[in-house]
Amino acid sequence: MNIHPVQTRHDLNTFIDLPYHLYKDDPIFVPPLRDEQHGQFDAKRNPLLDHCKYQLFLLKDKGKTIGRIAAFMDTLALDFWKQPIGLFGYFECIQNPDAARMLLEAARDWLKVQGMKCMRGPWTFVSQEWGLVVEGFTPPPVVMGPYNHAYYIKYLTDFGLQKVKDLLCWYVSAEEGYDVPPRILQLTDDVAKRYGIRVRQIDMSRYEDEAKLVVELANNSIIDNWGYSPVTEAEVQATARDLKQVIQPKGVLFAEDANGRAVGFAIAIPDINSLLKGLNGSLLPFGWYKLLRGIPRLRRYRMFALGVIPEYQGKAVDSLLYRALYESLYTRDIWMEINYVLEDNWPMINAIKKLGAVPLRRYRVYEMEI
Repeated sequence: MNIHPVQTRHDLNTFIDLPYHLYKDDPIFVPPLRDEQHGQFDAKRNPLLDHCKYQLFLLKDKGKTIGRIAAFMDTLALDFWKQPIGLFGYFECIQNPDAARMLLEAARDWLKVQGMKCMRGPWTFVSQEWGLVVEGFTPPPVVMGPYNHAYYIKYLTDFGLQKVKDLLCWYVSAEEGYDVPPRILQLTDDVAKRYGIRVRQIDMSRYEDEAKLVVELANNSIIDNWGYSPVTEAEVQATARDLKQVIQPKGVLFAEDANGRAVGFAIAIPDINSLLKGLNGSLLPFGWYKLLRGIPRLRRYRMFALGVIPEYQGKAVDSLLYRALYESLYTRDIWMEINYVLEDNWPMINAIKKLGAVPLRRYRVYEMEI
């Protein structure tokens, strides 16, 4: 077995194609769109790469690719965190502990050469795609949700990586009898009256301005969250461009106070993963039609983000936004995953429990000194 740094376009294609082969017999795996995967590694399409230095690696055995990994540094994150933390991600490997060790060593050694003192991951070049699935391998992952073989857990821990943070997920299902609990209905009615809160949908005619408002609110509400790092204007525009193709206006809500000032937001994205099964990562020849026709009919969602500015935190505005979002999207067969909640974000966890959501998955981010 030999490690090969990715250097050519052919190497990059091999790097991107590997999961389609490793998971081809896994009924849970949802093949992502290949064009989207290529876009993650294209600086013209992914402006996060403007402030990242990275190296991709392939592992080959007798000419056959059997593993891959990325090692990278986000200079904006390093400036914000004030710690020399390097990142690894895109780890995929056949079931072979020696192969896994060689890949992780390649990432570790590259990060050490760059002056990093710590290695953290799995991490990706896409916001909200962190962690390794350690609990809740079914049902299939929602849009932008990671998925991995269960044996990766042992490979990472055997290498010396230890848990640094867990990200928790829940779900609600109208078909299973879910509805917003009566006490939450009363609570949020009282909150709306007490603070003069009004909830509105996104104005798609002002989409770019609304996207900037989301980022402003998010920065104010989650700046102290573990793992947060600033985003650039170019990243805002790129994310807004990508999400515009799939979001539904009823799934993007703002909470405004009595003076019309936005104080919170909630975003639920249609789970297009349920439409990607069977396409093998390609929209040709008829996949594009399946998406265009299917997105408006989807009843599965990922709650992608919810934030409330500090002034209104602890006042149940988050519960008000959740209720409004659920009612906005409601159908008799709605299913929604509420995900990426930090395991120690107790105000959010307690609110979710009171809402009656059901625990679903756990993602884990690992770290080790290097």
